[in-house]
Amino acid sequence: MKLILEIKDDKGPFIMDLLGGFSFVKTTPISSNKAQVLKDLKLAVNNLNSVKKGKIKAISAKDLYNEL
Repeated sequence: MKLILEIKDDKGPFIMDLLGGFSFVKTTPISSNKAQVLKDLKLAVNNLNSVKKGKIKAISAKDLYNEL
């Protein structure tokens, strides 16, 4: 299982030490930019799945271009 946690900067070292004490936990810090990319990607996938299920309507690339 993989998790992404948001932790205040001043508590980061404590949490990393705490989790590092467990032999079954591997920690890998990521940058805030990478975390944002992952969050945006998850939102995009959720939106695509909603379009496929007919919950929301998709717009064409031409309409999207015209909005710009």
